[in-house]
Amino acid sequence: MPLSEPSSPPSSSPGAPSPVLLTTEQIQGLLPHRYPFALVDRVIAHEPGKRAVAIKNVTINEPHFQGHFPGRPLMPGVLIVEAMAQVGGLIVTQMPDLPKGLFVFAGIDGVRFRRPVVPGDQLLISCELLSLKRQRFGKVKAEATVDGQLVCSGELMFSLVD
Repeated sequence: MPLSEPSSPPSSSPGAPSPVLLTTEQIQGLLPHRYPFALVDRVIAHEPGKRAVAIKNVTINEPHFQGHFPGRPLMPGVLIVEAMAQVGGLIVTQMPDLPKGLFVFAGIDGVRFRRPVVPGDQLLISCELLSLKRQRFGKVKAEATVDGQLVCSGELMFSLVD
């Protein structure tokens, strides 16, 4: 069952862009990632401390497609998971009571890939905070879809690095 959709539906006209809650510039202010590792293009739903829904536009210009794979470009699964983790990071970056610092992967559970992601796809990534312990360890449930089809899902754990 998919995570809940954005709280306000995208524009009613087909092909219209989704509403933007956080722009690329605002995302850069919240996450430490930079090119070529910044994998979140826009946030379309966000409840700090609870959930976020974001978009990653997949383009042939991305450097990994040069070698993954020549003649059949596929987005590496680890980058799909990283994009999901970055959306998860946006949930906690605006929580006022958390200590400042760098949150990094601490574990990945039950991640499954359902179909390939190719240039031209638009990943819709939904994350929901499942738990936060001692303000240092957290877990999110994450899903990525393309055109309404599940691409990847799983639980991601993170930890605050001193």
